[in-house]
Amino acid sequence: MKRTKRTFAAIGAAVLAWPTVAHAYACTTLRPDWDGTPASAVGETIGLLTAPMGLFLLAATVMAVLVRSQWGGLVAVLLWTAFITFVTMADSDGQRTLAMAEGCVGPPTLFIATAAAICVAIVLYTMPRKSGD
Repeated sequence: MKRTKRTFAAIGAAVLAWPTVAHAYACTTLRPDWDGTPASAVGETIGLLTAPMGLFLLAATVMAVLVRSQWGGLVAVLLWTAFITFVTMADSDGQRTLAMAEGCVGPPTLFIATAAAICVAIVLYTMPRKSGD
């Protein structure tokens, strides 16, 4: 009886550890040209910053800083926040999580820190100056 339980446990573990179609499908969907090298946080950050939305946000940030507009800075910070929220929480079907487990998508931690630093810089730079000091 004990041998049968161990056999079923071993078969169950093998079935659970077997690669499924969902893993392969996640990487082919999110990163179709993935060459098999594990994605890093730096690579993911560069990829997100050079994505069309990232480039648009960088341009909006530059415009808000050049004009030194508080309202433009507010819009840029809100758009950065929306982009971070989309990257981290818009994974309703779990494909991004599976792709991160497979290695074709890197963790977005460094991107979040970079975007937060950009937002802090926007707020500090567009803050009104006190005159007379």
